[in-house]
Amino acid sequence: MQLEGIHHITAITGDAPRNVDFYARVLGLRLVKKTVNQDDPTIYHLFYGDERGDPGLDLTFFEYPGASPGRAGEGMVHRIGWRVASADAIGYWADRLGDEGTPSERVGARLRFRDPEGLEHELLVDESGDDPLVADHVEVPREMALQGFDGVRAYAAQPEASRALLERAMGFEQRSEAWEVRGRRRGSLYAYDPPPAERGVQGGGTVHHVAFASTVEDHEAWRDRVIGAEARPTPVIDRFYFKSIYFREPSGVLFELATMGPGFTADEPLEHLGEKLSLPPAFEHMREQVEPRLTPLPDIRQWRPRAVPSGYTGPASNSIS
Repeated sequence: MQLEGIHHITAITGDAPRNVDFYARVLGLRLVKKTVNQDDPTIYHLFYGDERGDPGLDLTFFEYPGASPGRAGEGMVHRIGWRVASADAIGYWADRLGDEGTPSERVGARLRFRDPEGLEHELLVDESGDDPLVADHVEVPREMALQGFDGVRAYAAQPEASRALLERAMGFEQRSEAWEVRGRRRGSLYAYDPPPAERGVQGGGTVHHVAFASTVEDHEAWRDRVIGAEARPTPVIDRFYFKSIYFREPSGVLFELATMGPGFTADEPLEHLGEKLSLPPAFEHMREQVEPRLTPLPDIRQWRPRAVPSGYTGPASNSIS
């Protein structure tokens, strides 16, 4: 029984339009699902991914409009690592980010930068051998595109407290300064750094939780393992696009175990993922109340190759429903 690396990473934004512009336009990811937070359906849950919305490149955001900037602290993920194909891709992103007014810093062979709300990212050349997860984009060449998560780094004062859960219950393996969680097809890294003196504050630009990928068949068994390691998982929660189990690991980071399916094509066709507001069946009756309250977003079709036919004379507004 193995976890297939990171399934998704969920963060917080206070400005969904700016968030869509940065991740879908600047970083070239595909908005694969525009839906609502199922625990608070008055706010967005936005999912960015590759062409198919595969686990392994699935960065998601809850929008709390006007949320104050957050600050990563102990028990929180503070950096997201991304894979790219080559050193040329590192140079491409340094240039592209610079052209967009986003500062970046080279740290050895890696490139670090922050999104408009301060969420830190790091790009590195992929040496994993995993299949690349790539989105098509009108401006970003496929050979330069982001190729999926490499891992995350969290703050912990006593990371050894997490060792038993990570290694014995969840099957993580120590790899130098990080743990690797690897299945038959994919893997990801999970690492700790000493925390800053300031207490962490959840808000815009901070990570809410990190989810690891489970098969549907093994999901309940993973919950049993977590219970056996004296963690306190939730029951299995049906999120329609996948099923979820949540718990805090001993260093304080909120973990999720998410199934690799049914997936984002459960309620809309692959070619039109993310273009309209999708509500799971249990929430569809709320559409007339929920949809008018959500923030208008840029039309993502403008960044999709061949998405808008020549001569398109649709609405002048840059928002879609």
